[in-house]
Amino acid sequence: MLDELIAPLQARASSALDHYLPAATLAPERLHEAMRYAVLAPGKRIRPVLTYATGAALGVPLEHLDASAVSVELIHAYSLIHDDLPAMDDDDLRRGRPTCHRQFDEATAILAGDALQALAFDVLLGDGTRMLPDATRLDMARVLTHASGSLGMAGGQALDLAAVGHALSLEALENIHRHKTGALIRASVRLGYLAAVRDDGGLEQRLDRYATCIGLAFQVQDDILDVEGATEIIGKPQGSDADLDKPTYPELLGMDGAKRTARALCDEAVACLEVLGDGARTLALIAEYIVKRDR
Repeated sequence: MLDELIAPLQARASSALDHYLPAATLAPERLHEAMRYAVLAPGKRIRPVLTYATGAALGVPLEHLDASAVSVELIHAYSLIHDDLPAMDDDDLRRGRPTCHRQFDEATAILAGDALQALAFDVLLGDGTRMLPDATRLDMARVLTHASGSLGMAGGQALDLAAVGHALSLEALENIHRHKTGALIRASVRLGYLAAVRDDGGLEQRLDRYATCIGLAFQVQDDILDVEGATEIIGKPQGSDADLDKPTYPELLGMDGAKRTARALCDEAVACLEVLGDGARTLALIAEYIVKRDR
């Protein structure tokens, strides 16, 4: 059932990304090749799928969601390129392939990340969102800039780097991942809500809480997979968090405690969707997928 609902959205996201990315034959060819390599690698496409699923639950045509879905995935891809660099996590493997700086070189990887960030906003404010009011498009840009900046994803990465080698409280660990992982997931859902051009504060709050819960659950499951997953399945080196001496949920809560936390977050997320009835079926299945995935 999940594949039947999610796979078409994943395929749509990949097709839209391919459409908006510059051709590898367009100068500067090496930079564009690196951008496409990083973005079009096999991935879960959770963030654009969330944008599509949220908008669809509110009656928005999928073609009205392509640009915002693409923009959030481009931001995610740029963050992965930079996170993998030697100055950050120094990873050699991403999505089962050499990381961008290993496949190309560090300078090209940095530029590819920079260019993807710029492209995200070019897409978000370009022709693909012309059917939306200008005020809505501006709100979308504000949501994405906030989610990706120092008070969102980039700030979370800074907190994550600062925490290496330190014992953290559960509250401090959650604060890191509300920013590093959760901010962009919340933005993905909010972009879908904004595309509906609705003014429903109660629904907006429920969707934001749903997104907050699955954002934390996503990170808890990532930490679990770093311990229990196999490199060839999860697509990155197993045990890399321990090698980097990063604080994790299994380390803080124990493996059973981490799994209970992921389950509780998933259940709370699904409960937030009750107001939408059957229209939120895909969103509920995404929450389940996040805590059951093996990669």
